[in-house]
This record gives sequence, C-alpha cells and structure tokens, in this order.
Amino acid sequence: MKIGNVKIDGKVQAAIQKEDRVIPLSTIKGFHEKYGNVITDDIIHNPKMFQAISELAKQDLKSDQKYEGQIAFASVVMRPQKIICVGLNYRSHVEETRDKLPESPVLFSKYSNSLAGSGDSIAIPHETKQLDYEGELGIVIGKKGNNIKESDAFDYVFGYFIGNDVSARDLQFRTSQWLLGKTGDGFYPCGPFITTGDEIRDPQKLSIRTKLNNEIRQDSNTSYMIFSCAYLISYISRFMTLYPGDIISTGTPEGVILGMPEDKRVWIKSGDRVTIEIEGLGRLENVFS
Repeated sequence: MKIGNVKIDGKVQAAIQKEDRVIPLSTIKGFHEKYGNVITDDIIHNPKMFQAISELAKQDLKSDQKYEGQIAFASVVMRPQKIICVGLNYRSHVEETRDKLPESPVLFSKYSNSLAGSGDSIAIPHETKQLDYEGELGIVIGKKGNNIKESDAFDYVFGYFIGNDVSARDLQFRTSQWLLGKTGDGFYPCGPFITTGDEIRDPQKLSIRTKLNNEIRQDSNTSYMIFSCAYLISYISRFMTLYPGDIISTGTPEGVILGMPEDKRVWIKSGDRVTIEIEGLGRLENVFS
C-alpha cells in the first residue's frame, strides 16, 4: 500500500494511492466519521487504524471518491521524533568525494524544518552558493525498538520512501560538523508516498535515479550500499531508541555535483528541477527558487 499526506484547502490529511488515483481518506465513506482528519503519523502510531485502511485499500473505492480538485503533497511524515541521515554509504560516492571508506556508519541529523513534500518549491538560502542534490532511500520506523537484532530489523519498518538530502556544500564544510549545510528549510523533501514494508521484498535491490533538469545525474542501485538497511536499523538502535515515525535516510550513490571536477561543477540554481525515482516507490520532484 502507498500512503502519504496531501494538502487540501490548506489542511494536511492522509491519502492512499490506488492504481493511478490519489484518494484522501476523508473522502472514503465512513472513515472520516470514525477517525476524523488523520495524517500518516496517526496511522503509524495506531496499528488498528492501519489495518482498517489496509482493508479499505483492497476495495473498489471509485464510488467513494468525492474530491476532484488539484492535490498537493506534504511530507510523508509530519512529526518525526528523529531524522537520522547516513553519509558516505555507497563506495562509489566515497570515491568521487575522495574520502575514506567508513568503518562504521557516518550519522548526522536533520530537523523537521527541513521536511517538504513532492512538488514543493525549495527556496535557496542566500547564504549558500553551492547547493547540491542527494537522492536517497528513506525508511520510516513502525514500532518502538532498541538493541534490535539485524535479523529482526524489518519487523520494525513501517515503509520506505524517496528522499532528497539537499546539501549546501559551502556550509557543510565550513566546519568539521556537517549540520549547517544539511538543515536548511525544505532541505529534506520526501515522498510522494510511503510504500509499506510488505510491498518491498528486498530494499537492497532497488534501482535509484536522480535527474537534474531531465539530465540523469545518479543511476545506481541500493545493492551498492556499504551498510545495509537492516544493519543501519540495528546499529542506530544500539545507541538510541527508535520510535514510530522516525526517519532513517540511507545515503546517496555517486553522481552528486560535489563529486565532479571543480571546473565542471554547476550548482543548483533558481528554476532547476530535481527528480528522483526509486524502483517501486514512485517519483519525487521539486523545483528550486
């Protein structure tokens, strides 16, 4: 099942994708009367509600779809407790940035101000002249856990989504800590939907592709990760408890602007469009302004 958040008349609410249709849950007969207006965070925290939606998704909902307006997407999760990102997690990306292969996962954080939806316009901060894209596979945690065994890691996954770890390189490397270059407003667009874990047999066998203005820049596969999704979940849970709605962004493959020779780097500018596709998850697209 594909489930996400949409913006209708200024209000965020959860929706599912069925075939090529986006169906806000508020338009499904009986659902709104029972649960009210909900977002994905509510569903992730309520297994009974999730099960009810799963059953609804199996039905023919065409007759119940009342909303016919233009739908805009919001972030796939609105209130994550944590957004944990992984750096240098593809060997080819490490090589292009001329860095050393990590012996342990390189972790850093983003904050909720960085969240944006597919289709949102991302404002380029005046402080940066070196804005870059990073197409990534994202994980949404589905239940609380710590000291999770790697063999049990997928039991704690709610689903997967597409993320863009937008990075201001001149700010990222201003000091030894990356935080400043990673946490700008809108610096983590994600979506358009979460694909629930039961639909992804193996998250380590997904093609991932990033385009800048329709030019392919990243073309890889999650099989090339240094640290797998299961390992990352297990590793992170040894140091902090993971909670439903937490996000793990698993790193980017080669093809970022930073990896190009200095005289070939043309950084993201106003009007540029970044499109990221991951097999089975859909397409995330944002324009920068």
